[in-house]
Amino acid sequence: MRRTAPKTLRPSDTRALVAVDLGAGSCRVSLLRWVENKPQIFLVHRFANAPREVNGGLFWDLTMIAEGLETGLRKAAEIATEGVRAIAVDGWAVDYVRVDTSGNPLGDPYCYRDERTIKSEKSVHRRCSPDRMRELTGIQLIRINTLYQLHADQLAGLPEGDQWMNLPEYFLSRWGGARVAELTNATHTQLVELYRPQWCHEIFTAVGLDLASAPKIVPPGSDLGEVRGPLAELPAFKGTRLIAPGCHDTASAIAGIPASGRDWAYISSGTWSLVGTLLEQPRNSDAVKTDNFTNLGAVGSRICFHKNVNGMWLIEQSMAYWAAEGKPWSIADLVKAAEQIGKPDTLLDVDDEDLLLPERMPERINAQRAKKGLAPLDTSSAGAPVIANLIFYSLAARYAKVLDRISLHSGKKFKRLYIVGGASQNEFLNRLTAEATGLDVHRGAVESSTIGNFAVQMACLEGMGDKVTGVFAESVVDWAGIFCNAVMK
Repeated sequence: MRRTAPKTLRPSDTRALVAVDLGAGSCRVSLLRWVENKPQIFLVHRFANAPREVNGGLFWDLTMIAEGLETGLRKAAEIATEGVRAIAVDGWAVDYVRVDTSGNPLGDPYCYRDERTIKSEKSVHRRCSPDRMRELTGIQLIRINTLYQLHADQLAGLPEGDQWMNLPEYFLSRWGGARVAELTNATHTQLVELYRPQWCHEIFTAVGLDLASAPKIVPPGSDLGEVRGPLAELPAFKGTRLIAPGCHDTASAIAGIPASGRDWAYISSGTWSLVGTLLEQPRNSDAVKTDNFTNLGAVGSRICFHKNVNGMWLIEQSMAYWAAEGKPWSIADLVKAAEQIGKPDTLLDVDDEDLLLPERMPERINAQRAKKGLAPLDTSSAGAPVIANLIFYSLAARYAKVLDRISLHSGKKFKRLYIVGGASQNEFLNRLTAEATGLDVHRGAVESSTIGNFAVQMACLEGMGDKVTGVFAESVVDWAGIFCNAVMK
């Protein structure tokens, strides 16, 4: 996917930029440098990330993540002898850190896959009905959302602390930035009003949450101040700005697609598959509510209108299952083997609640087949290609159904589909998706969140319009076009 960027678009300041991308499987620190007025992007540091079980709960290791990110920032500072102009952080949504008055964390944050929200979801809906929730927020009802997690904290008697912040904003605050909730991330909490960028008082009151503990909402592209603390002692970080990009990694990934017009849709394909399109105004009709689509914040005061589809989580968990047998598969070998097998006898319901849970994925798949009266598949490593084939065909079919509904709800007729993220490299799944949807499939940047992160930084730093205008959004698209053509090292 290539786009010709305006030749007149040049940085006024050629210091480097740093993009931090927090992933549920790995975290990355990337550096953008200008070499003869052309951008080069370097992956400076990458480290594995995964939730861990502690005393029956599923948590993120906050200290490990912080140390890994700060190692990456120090490496970036050593490389960027010209100095670093700005740092921005994006990451997965919904999870948060509770902090005291000094900004210190009160504990490791829960992982959204922890089963505690099964109970809290029911409790929330007794206080505010699902129908009312949809009317107020326009957000897909899914128990991983921050609202249900905050209520789970209440049910467990955990202290609220002075404030809570989603993880990207927490790290920006940790390094010296103001405490905020960036809009694209805030909308995924299920606590923001649909038509106004502000916290929904009715939901806070109904559930008994303290509005004072929620930080101020700011638009993507907001400058949060200078780096302070130990990092500021490094020469490269003198005067470095802290920028809130699209802090939700999906918002950054979509900002990293240099496409315009009304005839394209997207899939941000990774652990989750986010299938959708960009809108100028939200959609929240009865039909949209029934289909449980979401209206999340996007860069430039637009809407990411999409649906969460269970994505490569199915493969990741299956691969972990086979690895535990002592017979691991690489993803490349597994895709190649799956491609040699014909179409499966039936398709999975990939969004079955049971398939959202961790561990024993092949067994969970067989449990669903048993409910349909189908024979079980071989769950051993030898049967891996058949299970992977079933997953890929099922995902492609699900994408097609979701895109049909998006077309109906949005009034758009799609011709192009841009697939970004790590799973965009799966050409077998891309081909199945093209066949199932009938669309012209374009493979976008693997690290599209990083591209979008850098693009928002530049649009902010170069002062391209107010953060909520079309001018700002167009500037982000232009910079994304430049960075998609950048040399990646």
